[in-house]
Amino acid sequence: MTAYILRRLIMTIPILIGISILSFAIMHLAPGDPASMLLDPSIKPEDRERMAERLGLNDPPHIQYLKWMGNILQGELGTSYVQRRPVADIIMERLPNTLVLMIASSLFAIILAIPFGVLSATRQYSALDYSVTTFSFIGVATPNFWLGLMLLMIFSVQLGWFPAGGIQTINAPFSIWDRIHHLILPMIVLGTYDMASLMRYTRSSMLEVIRQDYIRTARAKGFRERTVIYKHGLRNAMIPVITIFGLMLPTFIGGSVVVETLFSWPGIGQLFINSVFQRDYPVIMALTMFSAVLVVIGNLLADIFYAIVDPRIEY
Repeated sequence: MTAYILRRLIMTIPILIGISILSFAIMHLAPGDPASMLLDPSIKPEDRERMAERLGLNDPPHIQYLKWMGNILQGELGTSYVQRRPVADIIMERLPNTLVLMIASSLFAIILAIPFGVLSATRQYSALDYSVTTFSFIGVATPNFWLGLMLLMIFSVQLGWFPAGGIQTINAPFSIWDRIHHLILPMIVLGTYDMASLMRYTRSSMLEVIRQDYIRTARAKGFRERTVIYKHGLRNAMIPVITIFGLMLPTFIGGSVVVETLFSWPGIGQLFINSVFQRDYPVIMALTMFSAVLVVIGNLLADIFYAIVDPRIEY
């Protein structure tokens, strides 16, 4: 197992380098620059030139990239052009909020998707199966921003059941129930797509498994149906589902960009959007690489769990 993990980690090094080069090139090809965003439009050209020189923006792109990569290898993410603070500190302030949202959304998706997917497969063509299938298609087809707006309009504006945004009530003492109250709507929006996808994959995988010979053999031996489904069937059906779940990890970051902006949730996604508008290159690059690392970790975890669940897979 250790050798397998090391091989996979080594394989990711050129991938991460390629992502960093591509991201750096795209940002420098985009119109505008940090100096234009930070300085008053009426400022003298020589003052603007001094600002660009101080930020290192006058260096050739490849020199800027090599300097940035050298700092990354030393664990230095740079300093924000806008906030004048270390990028690592800014990210660490926002990261816990995003992790809370990601964990809550993941649990929401898994707890509902897998049981309903199994029930849908074991009761094929029933009213429950049609309902789950319909919900799955709707959940996959519904954009996050539209679902978020609808939930805000209904449950926040019209009914007043949930707050319209933020992580807690302003100027109120800390309360875990207040945090949960603010978390519910963004959690539902962020987790709906993955829940719908997991339902579909669980149902399809279970339908294939329950038709196998070993399932018929288990039934012929007199095992209870619950034992046959959940002990013999579900473990094998979860093999492709685990792969999909591993790939869900990086999608939460992409989804959080929309959800956190919509619900004013102070996390990584909102920080990324603000940094893009402000041309805060150090923060953008750090968050891009953070997302790339999450993709690598998600794929690695999926492969590891895949091998654990299915002993036939060789390391």
